[in-house]
Amino acid sequence: MKLLTTRVAQEWVDYNGHMNDAEYARVFSLAVDTLMERIGLDNDGRQRLRYTLFTLETHLCYRREAHQGQTLNVDFLLLDHDPKRLHAFFTMRDDADETLATSEQMLMGIDTQSQRPAPFPPDVVKAIDTLPQAEADTWPEAAGRRIGIPRR
Repeated sequence: MKLLTTRVAQEWVDYNGHMNDAEYARVFSLAVDTLMERIGLDNDGRQRLRYTLFTLETHLCYRREAHQGQTLNVDFLLLDHDPKRLHAFFTMRDDADETLATSEQMLMGIDTQSQRPAPFPPDVVKAIDTLPQAEADTWPEAAGRRIGIPRR
């Protein structure tokens, strides 16, 4: 599901002439904000439900350079979820549908009054159930990776 479209801003370009690594994280963070809106956790929903999402973990993989003015399309796929967490996978692509980066994230539902993890509110659960969900055996190749130096 296409979640977000944006362009590489001039201020995101670094001394190497392409989008700085931190800015990839910014774009994926904007995609999480858009996801939150889709599931009823926009500003009004967060206030009314006293509920939000926190990011617990992110695995960002860089595949290709992005340059100033380039269009960035971010797709979303739900890998897994439970009553309090979303295991999300985001893919950033260019207009030629080439993968620029991926971001695998674990998002936790938080009760904003107690500042503690809490189950998703019922309306949010209904919205989550409408999201595109991967089957366990059809995860994207980049999902579930661990970082390390292979030893032979």
